[in-house]
Amino acid sequence: MEGKYANIIVDISHEKVDRPFQYKIPEPLREKIGAGSCVRVPFGAGNKEIKGYVIEITDRAEFDTEKLKEISAIEEGAVSARANAIRLAWWMKTTYGSTMINALKTVLPVKKETKRLEKKTVKRLVDKSEAVLLCEQAKAKRQTARYRLLKELTEAEELPFALVSGKLHISSSTITAMEKQKIIEVQRENYYRNPVKIKGQQTEKKRLSPGQQNIVDTVLSDYEKGNTGTYLIHGITGSGKTEVYMGMIEGMVQKKKACIVLIPEIALTYQTLLRFYKRFGDRVSVMNSTLSKGERFDQFERAEKGDIDVIIGPRSALFTPFQRIGLILIDEEHEGSYKSETMPKYHARETAEEIARMHGASVVLGSATPSMEAYYRARHGEYRLFTLKERLTGGTLPAVHTVDLREELKSGNRSIFSVKLKELLQERLERKEQSMLFLNRRGYAGFVSCRACGLVMKCPHCDISLSEHKGGRLVCHYCGYEQPSVKQCPSCGSKYILGFRAGTEQVEELLKKEFPEARVLRMDADTTRKKESYEEILSAFANQEADILVGTQMIVKGHDFPNVTLVGILAADLSLAANDYRAGERTFQLLTQAAGRAGRGELPGEVVIQTYQPGHYSIIHAANQDYEAFYEAEEAYREMLLYPPAAHMMAVQITAAEENRGEKLAEMLSEKIKAEQKNIAEEGEAKAAVIGPAKAGIGRINDMFRYVFYVKARQYTQLIRIKDELEEVLFDMQLKRETVQFDFDPIHAF
Repeated sequence: MEGKYANIIVDISHEKVDRPFQYKIPEPLREKIGAGSCVRVPFGAGNKEIKGYVIEITDRAEFDTEKLKEISAIEEGAVSARANAIRLAWWMKTTYGSTMINALKTVLPVKKETKRLEKKTVKRLVDKSEAVLLCEQAKAKRQTARYRLLKELTEAEELPFALVSGKLHISSSTITAMEKQKIIEVQRENYYRNPVKIKGQQTEKKRLSPGQQNIVDTVLSDYEKGNTGTYLIHGITGSGKTEVYMGMIEGMVQKKKACIVLIPEIALTYQTLLRFYKRFGDRVSVMNSTLSKGERFDQFERAEKGDIDVIIGPRSALFTPFQRIGLILIDEEHEGSYKSETMPKYHARETAEEIARMHGASVVLGSATPSMEAYYRARHGEYRLFTLKERLTGGTLPAVHTVDLREELKSGNRSIFSVKLKELLQERLERKEQSMLFLNRRGYAGFVSCRACGLVMKCPHCDISLSEHKGGRLVCHYCGYEQPSVKQCPSCGSKYILGFRAGTEQVEELLKKEFPEARVLRMDADTTRKKESYEEILSAFANQEADILVGTQMIVKGHDFPNVTLVGILAADLSLAANDYRAGERTFQLLTQAAGRAGRGELPGEVVIQTYQPGHYSIIHAANQDYEAFYEAEEAYREMLLYPPAAHMMAVQITAAEENRGEKLAEMLSEKIKAEQKNIAEEGEAKAAVIGPAKAGIGRINDMFRYVFYVKARQYTQLIRIKDELEEVLFDMQLKRETVQFDFDPIHAF
């Protein structure tokens, strides 16, 4: 991009990127400099020449042009992981709408220097006979500390420093004196913190089926020929996608290429890491939010130096600073957690494709229930599609029972467990088999409402109901506001004010009452707060220390427990009630993934889906495990209403401290787009549709008012052009108490 000015950062660390400096671009360099270029610039009062990185090219001067200094030169041969990170940040800024600073803070690893760990060893420099002599001399002179150390060193040539200073109680002055006399030497060696705590022998690779081997061979062969691209593996639950991933990684590692494996949640890290570590050993590491700053810093260092070949982690692991990336794998690619909810609101799938383009790498997506976007692109030839329909983990797909909760209520069953589910749970307990119960809710209770007048207790700062927690507290899950539970309705005085109890804790308590002999484990956001919680709960269940595992979404994704022969899905249609065009897709994916946890070993599995809407197409197709039939029904609906992936959508999200200012800003911006689209339509071009503006789904959070409007268009580039025009308007307005954010093809309602 040609421009007159360059915004440059002179310190590339994550902590200091919030201060760019503007320089003039000399005429001869204008066509050569772009985002990511490494340049030499005069800096400070003394104009000392230092190295800097261009983060943005612009025609807009932010200071008096007479006072701006000029770039001295382009730094030759400076293509690096840092330059690539800046180029990626620029792409994210222009593609998703964001400040360059926010984009940089997303892609640059947090590399704040942490104290390096040292392994210190005390080594004897004299031979054994001389050490014995010196030991005797020290004893005669009553130099007790020196005598203790020399006595140990006559037996061993080296001793850990911790043993010398700890157990032997040798002071630093004694050690220093003996070093000066060349009797001993303290050797120091830096070592990395390793967050992987797995022990066990490496496992032999499994023999792949013809279908699996074909996928591995095709991807590696294409890479060898330089035909890199994006591949989608649609494999039913238990079809052995992970073995395919490992086969591809093995081929890439042999080519000295690094691999990134993305998983949707930290909860999946332990089982995934266990399988990869047993195959590839300590050339595998992990990156997620549970790591300490020191552990994170060391993993980035190891990746940059090429000490590891494979990194496993959720969305942020995508930005691990490998020098030579060959493959990016995104497992369970349909998961919403791959979309960032903070600026820039990037999607890991698209960002992985851009990183792959920069490195000449391949991208492989895998899922039993692919996202509509990925399958749509595969159907239209943008991705190469592979299908695995054979269950290789043992057994067949489970038998599915759909229970109509309306009929249960008519027959007098007011329990959250249907008659069928209770019967099957009892059978599993008697047969010493395991069960999983999934509830798509979190916490002990949902909203608190008055059964007499209908009042719902709401947060005074956010337009959202308060949730009842143990200890007599009502809590807002958005801003953290708390107040004591109420015994009487503040509106009508009725005592019938209660919490709607449908949380995992409640399910756990009812299970213990119904089946007192059952050993129950619960896994949700509240029981997995500690760093090792995921591993502890999953290991306990895998070791059959519990009969029933109760949990939220995190228990139904990717886990493999051979002894689980029953999965119960409670309130299966709760997700259908969401005010979101993706509700049907999410429900189908969730139910299919949950059903896939049963019968993964040699024993046959059964699934009970409890629902109030047994006739809904997403529930019917999930019960039949029929993805293609679901896709056809859902795609027709999206095409009719111009929702992604048939078209693209941009949410323009306005947040304001004053309600009327937020409302006026939303109206002004949306009217500007509507007026422009009228002109476009007159010129015969495709017209973008504007929906809204309106109050956001939650109109106020933490005393900030929220508005939103949506723009729909067939072409993504059309939405980017509209976003660029709005950014120009907003720059000229210089807003102080309002913010505007852009979300392309949003995953969640604002």
